[in-house]
Amino acid sequence: MSVMLLILLLLGAGVVAWVSERVNTTLPNWIALITFVATTLWVLVIWFNGPDTDGLYANLNREWIPRFGIDLHLRVDALSLMLIGLTTFLGIVAVVSSWTETKTRHGFFQFNILWVMAGVIGVFSAFDLFLFFFFWEVMLIPMYFLIAIWGHEDKEYASMKFFLFTQISGLLMLVAIVALVWINYNISGVLTFDYDVLKEANLDIATARLLMLGFFIAFITKLPSVPVHTWLPDAHTQAPTAGSVILAGILLKTGAYGIIRFVVPMFNEASKEFWVWGMSLGVISILYGGYLAYSQTDFKRLVAYSSIAHMGFILVGVYSFSKLGTQGAIITMIAHGFSTAALFMMAGAIQERLHTREMSKMGGLWVRAPRMGAVTMFFVVASVGMPGLGNFIGEFLVLIGAFQKSVVLTVFAAIGIVVAAVYGLSLMQRSFQGVPNPDVPKMHDFAFREMSVMVLLMIALVWVGIYPQSLLQMTAPLLSELLRPTL
Repeated sequence: MSVMLLILLLLGAGVVAWVSERVNTTLPNWIALITFVATTLWVLVIWFNGPDTDGLYANLNREWIPRFGIDLHLRVDALSLMLIGLTTFLGIVAVVSSWTETKTRHGFFQFNILWVMAGVIGVFSAFDLFLFFFFWEVMLIPMYFLIAIWGHEDKEYASMKFFLFTQISGLLMLVAIVALVWINYNISGVLTFDYDVLKEANLDIATARLLMLGFFIAFITKLPSVPVHTWLPDAHTQAPTAGSVILAGILLKTGAYGIIRFVVPMFNEASKEFWVWGMSLGVISILYGGYLAYSQTDFKRLVAYSSIAHMGFILVGVYSFSKLGTQGAIITMIAHGFSTAALFMMAGAIQERLHTREMSKMGGLWVRAPRMGAVTMFFVVASVGMPGLGNFIGEFLVLIGAFQKSVVLTVFAAIGIVVAAVYGLSLMQRSFQGVPNPDVPKMHDFAFREMSVMVLLMIALVWVGIYPQSLLQMTAPLLSELLRPTL
């Protein structure tokens, strides 16, 4: 698998989609959809073919800027492959969900979607820290345009807030990267940004703590975690449906990926000292995010705050420093990508039909749109942790792993599952159940285009829930490398 070719394909397709609007306004949609379908099938073929003897699905390492020790190092292991597959698949969801929503500049819209996804794939495969930061920045700019141009009533405020939070935290990470490279150069005499070399840098514990915090703050801002979470509800609420799907399904996972791939392995001793703070932030995010989700009247804001709560489980799992906890965090990343992308697609479909996100103006929608009601119920129960679905597996493994580290924090995290059931079922009651609102006009139900994507997302969640071993077997060989001496 040539991951560089995959990235170039998405970048090239974005340019073609932008230019093709001059021929036909729907042509950019078809170009983006075909591209994401092709790349998803490509990833599946590589997945089923299996890794090489080193456990890798792709490995490209070429000199880029040798004077500064910067290489074009792109590598795909099991963790990267799962997240790349999630990225390309949710690209299909993003395109389908916005098929009729976008009214202007269709070509530039699809261009930004394709370029965001190209940047994300670069983040998931870069093993040179300069290259990683390059792709980290590449994915932010198109996302800013998606919110600022095609967003809703307060799009300017939301897009700027998103950009400032992620950009400032990203600059903090850049300072930490440069400091790590410089310190390693002074120790070893080798100037390099290579992940494998810097992971073995001989740092004193005080320096490691400071550098770890630089990476950690950048990644929990993107995750996001309390207290750096306030950009997320505004960005989700004002973003177009495709933007919300990408934000919740993919961009949040780059923060989780950064903690698993960079923070814990590169600063292992400092991270082990930091475990109580990491798990505590996760628990606070679970409970506070759940509380705020329940208090919302806006459909999209409720789902946005629920994402903060679910991302808290990832912090709890990772900082439990256990095999089960880390595997639970990875499965939670995948399952949350499926379930929350579907809920945001549903929110966008309702807003497109009713021109409102307020649940007080809905009520009884199941009568008017039974397919939409059934689909929403499935993904709500998945999101709250119904056994047999992917979210349950991830959160259950996280709690088992966390229990070995701290019983008290695990109990509080488990309370978050109860809170999730409350706000999830409240969403169903206020929007789809109850007495139909007489002011709501006749509402079109899901047709083949939307139902086909929803069915695929359902199948994915059932597959993860019924046969999680397929993911557990892939990630098991990585755990010793990711957690290092802690296992």
